[in-house]
Amino acid sequence: MKSNFLLSCLAALVFNGVLLGQMTKTASVEGITEYQMDNGLKVLLFPDNSAQTITVNITYLVGSRHEGYGEKGMAHLLEHMVFKGTPNHPDIPKELSSHGARPNGTTWYDRTNYFETFNATDENLEWALDLEADRMVNSFIAKKDLDSEFSVVRNEFESGENDPTGVLMEKTIDAAYLWHNYGKSTIGNRSDIERVPIENLKAFYKAFYRPDNAVLMVTGKFDPEKTMKLIEEKFGKLEKPATPIRQSYTEEPAQDGEKTVSVSRTGDLQLVSALYHTPAGSDVDYAAMAIVENVLTDEPSGRLYKALVESKKASSLWSFSPFTKEPGFLYINVDVPSEKDADEVNKTLRETLDALKDNPITQEELDRAKSNIAKRIDQISRNSAYLGTYMSEFIGAGDWRLAFIYRDRVEEMSLEDVNAAMTKYLIPTNRTMGRFYPTKTPVRVEIGHTQDLDKLVADYKGKEGMGTGEAFDVAHDAIQERLKTGQLANGVDYGFIEKNNRGNTVTLSFSGRNGDVNSLMNKGVVPSFTANMLNKGTTEKTRQEIEDELAKLKSSINFRGGNGNIYANISTKEEDLMPTLELMAHMLKNPAFDAAELEKLKTEELAQIESYKNEPQFIASNKVRLINNTYPKGHPNYTMGIEERVAAIKALTIDDIKKFYNEFYGLGKSILVGIGNVDAEAVGAFIEKEFGNFDSNMAYEQIANPYKANKAVNEDVITPDKQNAMTFGALGVEMSEYSDDYPAMNIAATILGGGFLNSRIADRLRQKDGVSYGAGAGFQADGNKEDANSGMYLYAIYAPANYDKVQLGFKEEIARFIKDGITEEELKNAVNGWIQAQSVSRAKDNELSSLINNNIFYDRDMDFQKELEEKVSKLTVADVNAAIKKYVQPYEKWTVVNAGDFKKE
Repeated sequence: MKSNFLLSCLAALVFNGVLLGQMTKTASVEGITEYQMDNGLKVLLFPDNSAQTITVNITYLVGSRHEGYGEKGMAHLLEHMVFKGTPNHPDIPKELSSHGARPNGTTWYDRTNYFETFNATDENLEWALDLEADRMVNSFIAKKDLDSEFSVVRNEFESGENDPTGVLMEKTIDAAYLWHNYGKSTIGNRSDIERVPIENLKAFYKAFYRPDNAVLMVTGKFDPEKTMKLIEEKFGKLEKPATPIRQSYTEEPAQDGEKTVSVSRTGDLQLVSALYHTPAGSDVDYAAMAIVENVLTDEPSGRLYKALVESKKASSLWSFSPFTKEPGFLYINVDVPSEKDADEVNKTLRETLDALKDNPITQEELDRAKSNIAKRIDQISRNSAYLGTYMSEFIGAGDWRLAFIYRDRVEEMSLEDVNAAMTKYLIPTNRTMGRFYPTKTPVRVEIGHTQDLDKLVADYKGKEGMGTGEAFDVAHDAIQERLKTGQLANGVDYGFIEKNNRGNTVTLSFSGRNGDVNSLMNKGVVPSFTANMLNKGTTEKTRQEIEDELAKLKSSINFRGGNGNIYANISTKEEDLMPTLELMAHMLKNPAFDAAELEKLKTEELAQIESYKNEPQFIASNKVRLINNTYPKGHPNYTMGIEERVAAIKALTIDDIKKFYNEFYGLGKSILVGIGNVDAEAVGAFIEKEFGNFDSNMAYEQIANPYKANKAVNEDVITPDKQNAMTFGALGVEMSEYSDDYPAMNIAATILGGGFLNSRIADRLRQKDGVSYGAGAGFQADGNKEDANSGMYLYAIYAPANYDKVQLGFKEEIARFIKDGITEEELKNAVNGWIQAQSVSRAKDNELSSLINNNIFYDRDMDFQKELEEKVSKLTVADVNAAIKKYVQPYEKWTVVNAGDFKKE
């Protein structure tokens, strides 16, 4: 009895002390606590009471870097296979859907991770932990699953092969590396994907999927003590294998000189790129190079942006530099429209980069880059659900604390250190671009691997954490009780939920609607371009000054518009809300409408159209809309073809923008929604005062878009040299969110094509036939009771050679769906998953904000969603089958467009 008493005392120390059975507390930084289990599993706990959801993320320290000869793509293929089930979890996609989870798995150079975000309940958490523990060591990895899944992964590979930007990047990275696996695409090699023996895949799984090669992270609203006990229960029984983990040891030699790579494929947009070898993420110079990257490519301050985009030589540019375990790279991509001179862009890009040695970064550029990077990190840190998966990058690179060390290094980086790193790495002989230049005295940069990483992170303490926020009840009644609604003196309808978020985060949206069908005739692209010009400078602030101010505030302001509607969205913190709101008001009321900025915006939009006008996915979906268009040209609801849109953009002038703004911008029917650490009274008073006289000359009236039956068409569009095809279909349904059959149709569509890989269509085309990486269907309901213009859609991406199998799959599954209906098990899983998914959605401030905005617009409250959920929960198989027979039509009656490089006899 004394012995048992002592054991009980030790167990009582599970959380306040160091030990929890097998778990030892090893580190704690800014709210994240690390524990080590006896079997080698590392556990990270990050409570956030304000999240209302839980994210379970497990990161395995294996990626494409660890693959050997004949294994290219094996880590990624294995990621797919681990979703195929275990003895205790034989149908993982069905479980994920029935729990309303938002799951995924991703593979990168140094790691593979799996995560699921779900409603914060004890039952869901226990299920998720049991799932991850079981598939760590008991995944089937069966030959029958490989036979179908390898073609799905090949289809994903082919999808990437359709994208010229991705192809050029893959070839450039490959050319830059002589030996190291960072030069090989994570998606893998086609032949390795197709031919890998199941025994090899099983051996790879056993070698790397083990507790001592994994880091489990739990974030969100959970009880830490209970969770630790659960983790110990689920993972503690897993044994650490006696065989050592297979390590990679290849080091990339210094590059001998500038390399050249060129790709010639079908397409319209020209591309120019450059790559430099750079240090590992854990190296202090990585932070310096992150600053250099921002100074070069930031929009609109970047040196390359000014030299290439602002000068109108190119339409846009972007860059990325992965945070890797071993020395990585900086990649820069420039988009060049077909009518521009790519040779000139190549010359300017090279000259601008080579001139850096004589044009060091300035203090102003350094400060701006630091602010930009700090803003991004801060916004990520305030989102615990995303932070849980974001940490996988740093875990893969050596340790999760590198995320904070990187942030601190950026903050502390001196001008001297940044310029030293820039001149060290950005040299011609370290670059892949252009051509080879022989020289007797080559200049090289040796980039060594990080040494003593354990010492670097061992004593790191970090800064003060952001707290855990409050526990927010996402039940419909609880939300309605906390929701403050009403109308301001200037007619703005509002909805506020004041709650204490982790990091004092605030999400705020402000919208205005003006005009009617007559006043908005023949406006074309003018409304959307007017909204997109609002962040391009004001009468008092340049575009750069606005960007700098937002970076210092660590806030974002986004505008979008269509027809007579304008929407502004703000993401910020409590202490920065009012200054950000003031800036938003200033941008909305005092736009500069600079002609030069409009030309840049037009060039960017035209280049984007060029980039996707031969893409099967865009062509198929756009063609379906064109086929079912019933409105005359010039009508606000008219669907433009590609060439029409190009002509409209080219014809657009700054005078068109100014005229539209002067006529249509004003409050009209306006809605204000704020959620988080928001002072509703102060925000309301500001909107009343600041927009008191902000009136439009155009009275608002919603543009009618009544239901019209779709046209029964099945049409092919040939897209030459595209290795991936797309089928997109649409079926009109006369129904609204208020219709009696809406709950049943919602669940019917979920069973037919929703969920996570377990719908009828996904099960047929991906799981069984193995012909499509992505296939499914859905239902979009109209919120307007009068229009009742709803519809179903279906889609599949696949290799063109599988055209017939895809057509047959859709035809047979829809026919079976109509004839046989659904099962009781399908109904139970779909209803449970749908209800939990709605709860997850209400826990996301941005999604809850959209929900409240819609409720205000349609003059309803949370009782509408509550009643809908009650109706869904009471559905019977007979209810759903009746709706299917009433509304779902055979495949032949859908509007279907197939786009791809089909070579039929």
